[in-house]
Amino acid sequence: MSDLDRNYTSPFGRAAGRADAATVDAGLRAYMLRIYNYMTIGLAITGLAALGVYMAAVTTDPAGAAAKIGNAFLTPFGYAMFVSPLKWLFMLAPLAMVFVISAGINRLRPATAQMLFWVFSALMGVSLSSIFLVYTHTSIVRVFFITAASFGALSLYGYTTKRDMSGIGSFLIMGLFGIIIASVVNIFVASTMLQFLVSVVGVLVFAGLTAYDTQRLKNDYIYGYASQGGDVAERAAITGALSLYLNFINLFTLLLQLLGQRD
Repeated sequence: MSDLDRNYTSPFGRAAGRADAATVDAGLRAYMLRIYNYMTIGLAITGLAALGVYMAAVTTDPAGAAAKIGNAFLTPFGYAMFVSPLKWLFMLAPLAMVFVISAGINRLRPATAQMLFWVFSALMGVSLSSIFLVYTHTSIVRVFFITAASFGALSLYGYTTKRDMSGIGSFLIMGLFGIIIASVVNIFVASTMLQFLVSVVGVLVFAGLTAYDTQRLKNDYIYGYASQGGDVAERAAITGALSLYLNFINLFTLLLQLLGQRD
C-alpha cells in the first residue's frame, strides 16, 4: 500500500501522506473492510426483500389470482406491485433515496445515514423483485455468482493496481450518461438490438467503475480520512458502500439481461 501512485489527485491534498505508513495501512484495511461489510449487508437486505415480495406476490391458486403474468398467478398484492400504477412508485423510490443520501450525507449522523442505506437497499429489493417473474430462478442464482466473482476480481484490481485510474473516470461517467439516455430512448422504440448494445456497453462501463471507485475510495482514505477519522470517515464508508453497491446491482441486472434464461 505504500507503493500507491502519488500522482493521484485527491480533494484532500497530501496531508495524510505524511502520516505513519503502518498506521495508514492498518486504518485503510479496516476502512475498506467496513465498506465491503456495509455493501454485503445491503445486498443481503436487497435479496431478502426481493424474494419476500415475490413470494407474497404470486400464488398457485388460479381461482384466487387477481391477474396473470406469463406463467405466474398474482395475488392482489402482486397485482398492486407489478401491474397497477403503484409499481412506478417502487421503481422510482430507490432513485429518490440515492439523491436524499447523497445530498444530505454531510449533515447526517452516521447512524442515520446507515439506516437510510438499509432502507434504500430494501426499496431496491422491492424494485428488483420482478426479475423472479421474468427469469428462471436457476439463471438468477447463476448470474449472481458470476457477478460476485467478476465484481471481486475488478475491485481487487482497483485496490492493488499501481496504475492511476483517475483519468478514465470522466470517460466512464460519460458512458454512464450515454447508457441512461439510450435506455430512456429504448422505452419508446423498444428495440431489442439497442437493448443488447446498452447491456454490453453497460457491463463494460460498470466493470470499469468498479475498479475506478475502489481505487478512488482507497486514495480518498489515504489522502484525507486517515487524518480525520470519526464521523467523517464513517459517513465516507457508507457513501463508499453505496457506490460499490450500485456498481454491483447494475452489473448484475445487465449481465442478467445478457445471460439470464427467461421463464
